[in-house]
Amino acid sequence: MNARLTRRGLLLGGLSLTASAAMAQAPLTALRPQARPGGAVALDARPSGLRPQARESTARFVEEARLGGRTSFVALDARSGEILDQHDAYTRLPPASVAKSITALYALDALGGDFRFDTTLMATGPVENGIVQGDLVLAGSGDPTLDTDALDGMALELKAAGVRGVTGGLVVWGGAVPQEAQIDPVQMAHLGYNPSVGGLNLNYNRIYFSWVRRGTGYELTLDARGTDSRPEVAMARIEAVDRGTPVYTYAQEDGVDVWTVGRRYLGDSGSRWLPVRRPALYAGQVFAKLAEAQGIDLGAVSEAAAAPQGTVLVRHQSADLTRLIRDMLLYSTNLTAEQIGLAASVRRGTGVTDLPGSGRAMSNWIEARFGAAPDLVDHSGLGGGSRISAMQMGKILATPQAREALRPLLKSIRLYGPRGEALATPPGVVVAKTGTLNFVSALAGYERTMGGRDIAFAIFSGDVERRIDSQDDEEERPEGARSYNGRAKWLQQRLLQRWGIAYETERNATN
Repeated sequence: MNARLTRRGLLLGGLSLTASAAMAQAPLTALRPQARPGGAVALDARPSGLRPQARESTARFVEEARLGGRTSFVALDARSGEILDQHDAYTRLPPASVAKSITALYALDALGGDFRFDTTLMATGPVENGIVQGDLVLAGSGDPTLDTDALDGMALELKAAGVRGVTGGLVVWGGAVPQEAQIDPVQMAHLGYNPSVGGLNLNYNRIYFSWVRRGTGYELTLDARGTDSRPEVAMARIEAVDRGTPVYTYAQEDGVDVWTVGRRYLGDSGSRWLPVRRPALYAGQVFAKLAEAQGIDLGAVSEAAAAPQGTVLVRHQSADLTRLIRDMLLYSTNLTAEQIGLAASVRRGTGVTDLPGSGRAMSNWIEARFGAAPDLVDHSGLGGGSRISAMQMGKILATPQAREALRPLLKSIRLYGPRGEALATPPGVVVAKTGTLNFVSALAGYERTMGGRDIAFAIFSGDVERRIDSQDDEEERPEGARSYNGRAKWLQQRLLQRWGIAYETERNATN
């Protein structure tokens, strides 16, 4: 079976990957969920905040955007939950990276804002005359931000502790959270934003590919690039070949990531990040190289089958969870979302063994806490099989928990005029999470009008059938995807500006 059929088969349910295939065929329109006890806001309130002509104008924006597929949006009073405006608000669509805002709530609730990931170096036996009597273990707890510079620092600390070698070898452990070779099996293999996940990660589980033309051929390198160090590793290799499409191919042979790239696409020089599929081994090989540069011989690198025990010699900690989430929402880093979501599921004792299972655990938590019932296949929104309605998302945002925990972490969204110019006097101040997949665009967050009134909103647009069809194109950005995204953003801007103006007009008319 070729890669084209495999990806399309996954989207259409041809293969059963736990919940992914089933959710890819989830109906677009769902029944209105019933409110749950414990403070969840009812989802069947009637719109009353905007005059009928204002609601008609926002519906007209949808027609003018000419998106195809479906569009679902809602605007709520952020404090009372009163529906101000809506359009197909109960239609369930892919949230794309808006899912990360739900993951932020899930992780903060389970782990707390002060939580930090640990990466440790442990000795399985005593250190005698600078030699570990046994193995040295590099063990992770799921840190998504560990990079080559951090490992370099750990090598320096190990040297300062007097370690010069081991009688065994270097063992890596990445099983603290479920491990997956990639976030979304539907995506093309070479996309750096679709890496592996696990307990031991490095450089967002990507390796740096660079090329330079040398005469009639190319010099190709793969390295774990840091600020000062560029260690090469044995777990990946790449070759330039003469062919048309696809641009890249991937296979795993004897535990090695084997890539090929079409020579005609390289030009004179360039670079990009490629994903790695065995991140713990990648981190271990990089650390062994860095330790060698410090005069420390760690022998062969192997992966542990179970969590090793030993004495901690060096400990590296990530930034606190609040900082990780703030950066995740700003830069929309998929790996961070998956790692904090998996860590939250493990902390809750849900017994999950894979990423789709963790997505279901988060969906169940949302239903119990907020009375909404989405279907989420991961924590980043990269999987196109996830579904949630604008009404469900809006009601989550309108809860006190979300306003207190999430709103301060969201990024600012500027409002623009018809020619792309920033508005000198915008009708509102917006903080939100964006979301983009091919033929899917989403935005959800808060708008504070100039009069100080708070609106919680969610805007989802998706042409799901066109997205499925585009998987056969073998292109990172299929034809029409860029223009679709541009029109969807135009719609988002018009809605946000109309809500800010219309709501203030309505308030002034009643005063």
